[in-house]
Amino acid sequence: MNILSIQSHVAYGHAGNASAVFPLQRMGYEVWPVFTVMFSNHTGHGAWRGPVFGADVVTDVITGIEDRGVMSECNAVLSGYMGAPELGDAILEAVDKVKAANPEALYCCDPVIGDFDRGIFVRAGIPEFFRDKVLRRADIITPNHFELELLTGQKVNTLEDALQAVRSLQAIGPSKVLVTSLIRTDADSGVIEMLAVDENEAWLVATPRLEFPYPVNGSGDATAAVFLGKYLETKDLKQSLEHVAGAIFALFEKTWATKSRELTLIASQDAYVNPPQRFTAEKVV
Repeated sequence: MNILSIQSHVAYGHAGNASAVFPLQRMGYEVWPVFTVMFSNHTGHGAWRGPVFGADVVTDVITGIEDRGVMSECNAVLSGYMGAPELGDAILEAVDKVKAANPEALYCCDPVIGDFDRGIFVRAGIPEFFRDKVLRRADIITPNHFELELLTGQKVNTLEDALQAVRSLQAIGPSKVLVTSLIRTDADSGVIEMLAVDENEAWLVATPRLEFPYPVNGSGDATAAVFLGKYLETKDLKQSLEHVAGAIFALFEKTWATKSRELTLIASQDAYVNPPQRFTAEKVV
């Protein structure tokens, strides 16, 4: 199967496509990466170099792929960090082209906006673009806890809060929502959770919370990619959630053990196919 992945790229370290493409390839997917930015390193370092590409560049690359006559062979579009709001329209145009050629194709959006430790770290207009346009078009959306609150305008403290916020997103558009880093007051201490919800059910999975001395940049990009890959394979929400929880915990565990500032994405490659530890999801709806 083939996945068109439109997001940022970094030369050093792992974020955006540099975090999403390899896990998908390791899972057996052909990935068509299109870059929205080309940075020296992820912005979490505080300084970086490189350009944000204009929407015309992204559109031109997508048109070139379309010229090959292969859009009908694309099974999903994955998008993440955009760099500028106008890139969003180019991404949605690409989604339209793919879905016109293959109506069964899925659009999975990782709405990269910010996190609790850094606040909003994208340009003005991008949060509004996700809220006002992308939510209406995406089949799957993968916000972290901070982004879930920002997109819905709802404070999320409890599991019931999280479910209500997710349902408000689903009422706008996406049928499947993966909350990638739920931290709630009514959970056990020392864990971090993921919540996956579709039209019919909701599943919650917890993994040990590892304390890092710095943000684990690029982890959301890898999480969205692995979840999408497993869901395309199985069409099973619970199985996909358990798989991504095990895979990403293994990635976190190795990164934490080696005290690496960057994700140990390559060294953890076997986990994307066969997570070494299984975390059982609990049905909450």
